[in-house]
Amino acid sequence: MRTVIVVGTGLIGTSAALALAARGVEVYLEDHDPAAARTAVALGAGTDDPPDGPVDLAIITAPPAHVAAAVADAQRRGLARGYLDVASVKAGLFRDLETLGCDLTSYIGTHPMSGRERSRSLVANADLFEGRPWVLTPSPVTETEVLNLALELVALCRAVPVIMDPESHDRAVALVLHTPRLVSSMVAARFQDTEDRIELLCGHGIRDVTRIAASQPGMWIDILSASPGPVVDVLADIAADLTDTIAALRALQSADDAKRRDAASGIEDLFRRGNAGRAKVTGKHGSTPKTYDIVAVLIDGQPGELARVVADAGRAGVNIEDIRIEHLTGQQARLVQLMVEAAAAPRLSEALRKRGWPGPEASVPHGEGLEKGPV
Repeated sequence: MRTVIVVGTGLIGTSAALALAARGVEVYLEDHDPAAARTAVALGAGTDDPPDGPVDLAIITAPPAHVAAAVADAQRRGLARGYLDVASVKAGLFRDLETLGCDLTSYIGTHPMSGRERSRSLVANADLFEGRPWVLTPSPVTETEVLNLALELVALCRAVPVIMDPESHDRAVALVLHTPRLVSSMVAARFQDTEDRIELLCGHGIRDVTRIAASQPGMWIDILSASPGPVVDVLADIAADLTDTIAALRALQSADDAKRRDAASGIEDLFRRGNAGRAKVTGKHGSTPKTYDIVAVLIDGQPGELARVVADAGRAGVNIEDIRIEHLTGQQARLVQLMVEAAAAPRLSEALRKRGWPGPEASVPHGEGLEKGPV
């Protein structure tokens, strides 16, 4: 693949363009907003000059509701030999393409499972897709050449190709992507009218749960409108669990011992099912999640301090699996939690103390355990 045109220069389009340009592909950029295209050009993603003729591949990054029309327009203009989109819904989109009379032999649906809460080109990154799944949903009529172009794109972006049919894809992303966005927003919405200064009590748990609630509402209306059915199915199951949990929690207030025991058993069952489900969520590199020991140190936030902590861990011969930083309430200090294999934790702790890094003994945030951490 030598030439590509990216239609839509938001986060995904610009990140793909940056990755391709860095690997020698000639990238052309197009956006309904010329200023957005110029921003991507300034980032080094390609050129906003039109190509002289058909390129190898057109990457359509329009919102789901507009993808079919964008593909149809690109095909009418003869922009490329192959066409793909990156929308997070697939089954309904394929039907829309059929309705518009698109050439389905030169088209393949794709969905890179990578992104951020904000979808602007200014936060684009050539490494956005590295090591992440990139779903391909070829149809029975997709030409082999187009499938190969899509696979080459995924390889150049250093992502991991996953082949699925459109319906299976939509059911999967409803569970792993769309429903979590909604649930995160539901939890975050509880904070809108809470008492002042409740934010002082917030730790990693609530920040983890609500992080993706920062997503752009308009974008998610487009996504959910394109395929609401699978999301409704997941939410209906969650609603059933919520109803049962509410009833059980109320029963815990009963004077009847049997009712309290039954209620506690029901809540325990929910936690056990949650444990079993969490065990199926992959950890690093697609492996089974592990629980690591945490070695914590305090830093005062000066430039380069975190790098020195990591370097000292390397000198101790310890591999850091993950890092978490806690900004301590009312203090300039930060608590750095280094997640490592259990056998290496005592050695790392001793090495860091010898190098003068203070421990968290006097400044552990309330409610934040430091003994173990899942990755």
